[in-house]
Amino acid sequence: MRKLVYFVASTLDGFIAAPDGSWDFFAVEPDLIAYLTSAYPETLPTAYRTSTGLDTPNVRFDTVVMGRGTYEPALKAGITSPYAHLKQYVFSRSLPAAPDAEVEIVSGDPVPFMRELKQGDGRDIWLCGGANLAGQLLAEIDELVIKLNPVVVGTGIPLLARDFHPHRFALRESRPFDSGVVLLRYEKV
Repeated sequence: MRKLVYFVASTLDGFIAAPDGSWDFFAVEPDLIAYLTSAYPETLPTAYRTSTGLDTPNVRFDTVVMGRGTYEPALKAGITSPYAHLKQYVFSRSLPAAPDAEVEIVSGDPVPFMRELKQGDGRDIWLCGGANLAGQLLAEIDELVIKLNPVVVGTGIPLLARDFHPHRFALRESRPFDSGVVLLRYEKV
């Protein structure tokens, strides 16, 4: 069965974006990019892959899921298919239709959709954001991969948005980078 992996950058105080949804305060350092290029190349946007000539096959994921808030910055930049090298699903009750044939808008309950998607064939599924979708799918998340950045922001969009309901994960990998970022990989217990 495929795994749902929430792979995301976070601040030390648990935020994945600023209150306005921006994330430009996260450092994009060469050591982290080199690691992502080899271990998680599919998490790099298609535009980046194209501009750098990165023609690496997908290693871990063949599908990406995201909430509307995660998809909107790409749309505002004129990018309608941010991860064209993956099957893309955007969960939204307000977007009427996808502006790109490579992106599927899902307006229904994400939990049964994800359960069915996980039963299908293929590589693992990358949950790239946001907080509301991650909160709704928490029981379905098999693995967390957090790029913990050495910054505190005080407020913003949290790692997860949901009511109090503890879920346990076990640390499987901790990889520090010279830039101060620490990649933490957890599996559901």
